[in-house]
Amino acid sequence: MTAPATELMEFDDVIAEYDPVLGMEVHVELGTATKMFCGCPTAFGAEPNTQVCPVCIGLPGSLPVANAAAIESAIRIGLALNCSIRPSSVFARKNYFYPDQPKNYQISQYDEPIAFDGYLDVQLADGTTWRVDIERAHMEEDTGKSLHIGGTGRIHGASHSLLDYNRAGVPLVEIVTRPITGAGERAPEVARAYVTALRDLLKALEVSDVRMDQGSLRCDANVSLMPKDAAEFGTRTETKNVNSLKSVEIAVRYEMCRQGAVLREGGEVIQETRHFHEGDGSTSAGRRKETAEDYRYFPEPDLPPVSPDAAWIEQLRTTLPELPWVRRARIQQEWGVSDEVMRDLVNVGAVDLIIATADAGASPEAARSWWVSFLAQQANSRSIELAELPITPPQVARVVALVDEGKLTNKLAQQVVVGVLDGEGEPDEVVAARGLEVVRDDSALQTAVDEALAANPDIVEKIRGGKVAAAGKIVGDVMKATRGQADPARVKELVLAACQ
Repeated sequence: MTAPATELMEFDDVIAEYDPVLGMEVHVELGTATKMFCGCPTAFGAEPNTQVCPVCIGLPGSLPVANAAAIESAIRIGLALNCSIRPSSVFARKNYFYPDQPKNYQISQYDEPIAFDGYLDVQLADGTTWRVDIERAHMEEDTGKSLHIGGTGRIHGASHSLLDYNRAGVPLVEIVTRPITGAGERAPEVARAYVTALRDLLKALEVSDVRMDQGSLRCDANVSLMPKDAAEFGTRTETKNVNSLKSVEIAVRYEMCRQGAVLREGGEVIQETRHFHEGDGSTSAGRRKETAEDYRYFPEPDLPPVSPDAAWIEQLRTTLPELPWVRRARIQQEWGVSDEVMRDLVNVGAVDLIIATADAGASPEAARSWWVSFLAQQANSRSIELAELPITPPQVARVVALVDEGKLTNKLAQQVVVGVLDGEGEPDEVVAARGLEVVRDDSALQTAVDEALAANPDIVEKIRGGKVAAAGKIVGDVMKATRGQADPARVKELVLAACQ
């Protein structure tokens, strides 16, 4: 019988008594135009149940046909993860009932996945490298989506549920690690670093948009605790569908502390799925975890084995891009920044955004300044990752260009960025709609300068007496009067000229 934990165990106490063991399962929605086994579109955000057909909703007599582009993406993912590619892999039926599973089985791969035995080296915050062994990367189809109406949006407390099958059949690659051991107190950090590196790699491969907020990259974190003197792993839990990098770290840490409390009180950890709660970083029980036998796998009778030609595999190997961490090392040398600065940029997820902004025309210095200062503040205030901000590197580059052209001041540019983040359109559209462009009419500026000078005769005398710095007060008043739309350098010129 399980004794419920009344409180969490202190993290340091968990580390002192137990060795954490992790297993990460990451589901990647591939960015193909059509679904895994039919021709339905995969566009995100369509009206519910408008992207379905007899195949993806499992009507009798419908026959699946494997998506060649999805198979190609799966092979490229396997190669990038240093996996072996199986000469012949088999699709299988994974049988289980769930309302969002229209066929009551999922076409997946079981004992013969397309890619296996790989690894991914990930960099931790202090610059050390941790190797995560990959057990397999296999192809499958996604399920539909349950929408729980009422309450908190979860099934508990909902008045009723609705089903949207648009996502059913979207191609997935599931990447499963081998047990990650020996991480100790760094286990939560290793988990986050692994998902971060994997996301960056998949983005570089251009096989997915890896939008965790939209579910195109979903992480299931398996956690167990093993007493220091034990020879066998403890019972694991699987925290499902963690949808941000920060949450991966929080969920792993919470489960370690929760399981530690259960074991300290004499209870037993139940092998189950758990839900992660973004609000307080906690997890709650889901359903008892099935074993492979419960799914009654058997080969999919309607699909032939996938047998990629060896020459084709090698040709696909030549299409792999420069690895993100190799690219960063090259960029670091080109930018001339220190290891410490580069690690900080990596840790906040800014490097690729800065590179893309520079590629779109901004200077690396300006791109770096925007992403690590104002945009980082915006991400923090919205409690999202930097990459999840609803602004693109080309849009940031356009804002930089408007500043460089003298059409915006830095303060006006910040207003433009906020407008883009709030969904008001492209930077130029925000400038026009909000009337933010710098005022260049000298007659209008001169009027504002004359009014400010007339209101501050003492400042005028100081300026005439040689105290040029006193002009800052007049410039500030003019900027306020013009709602920040004046060019401060030009205003200062007019102020000094008027005081001669």
